[in-house]
Amino acid sequence: MNATVYVNGRISDAATATVPVFDHGFLYGEGVYETLRTYQLVPFLFDRHMDRLRHSAAMMALDPAQSDADFRAAVVATMAAHPGLQEAYIRILLTRGVGELTYHPSACPTPTVVVIVKPFPGQPERTFTQGIRIALVGVRRNHPLALNPMMKSNNLLNNALAMQEAIRRGAEEALMQNQAGQIAECAQSNVFIVRDGAIVTPPLEAGLLPGITRAFVMEMADEIGIRVAEATILPADLETADEAFITGTTREVTPVIAVDDRTIGAGAPGPITTRLLTEFRARALRLTSAAASAL
Repeated sequence: MNATVYVNGRISDAATATVPVFDHGFLYGEGVYETLRTYQLVPFLFDRHMDRLRHSAAMMALDPAQSDADFRAAVVATMAAHPGLQEAYIRILLTRGVGELTYHPSACPTPTVVVIVKPFPGQPERTFTQGIRIALVGVRRNHPLALNPMMKSNNLLNNALAMQEAIRRGAEEALMQNQAGQIAECAQSNVFIVRDGAIVTPPLEAGLLPGITRAFVMEMADEIGIRVAEATILPADLETADEAFITGTTREVTPVIAVDDRTIGAGAPGPITTRLLTEFRARALRLTSAAASAL
């Protein structure tokens, strides 16, 4: 695997990177993570990702024990150690750390920090120019009183099962409902529909992760004069949507042209989705250019 990995200060290739088996991230899934990408080799929206990492960690009483500057230094060092990097996919993982076989937090005095850097693969261009088909799967999103989706947990079994169902059905993403049958989010992204010139996305109360790209797109849409609303979306609402798209770190703004066998709108990327994708990429380049100049 073409990746460079940082584990608690040690940087190596993927084949020799190790985490002890008594790490509670491995034993119990006690940990949180963030996924970032670079534009022009600058991590995009790094501060926002760090804010969410800390919020997720606080939800499980996990003290990161280091500053944002420490995390940034680990990312920069890991990227520098990866030869020939054009653009980077970055995954930062924080676990409870190594300890005895017990749920008691005091068993793990020091958290584990892992940073994975590999070449950013990007999505096939056809996903942006032609759109994708997603599947409305039977796996429901975790109930907030069971495992709150607002915590970006390393425990991704719920998402994995949903995505595996979508893959078996030939779809490129899994659309999930909450326990009440309302649309929540996708396995790896947030979802929007377009109706009457406005973009609509499920509210956080529907039980979803507050996506960094989701928030950025909502702010951006408002600034360029596209109406934005958070509202309950039911499966039936997909049939009357003019457009649909998903957002995420690796997906940017990806048009959705069908849900299962139901075509969305004209069955092609719509004008609002296309405008948002173009504007998103332009802003990402401007922001990372400004960040690079400030270094």
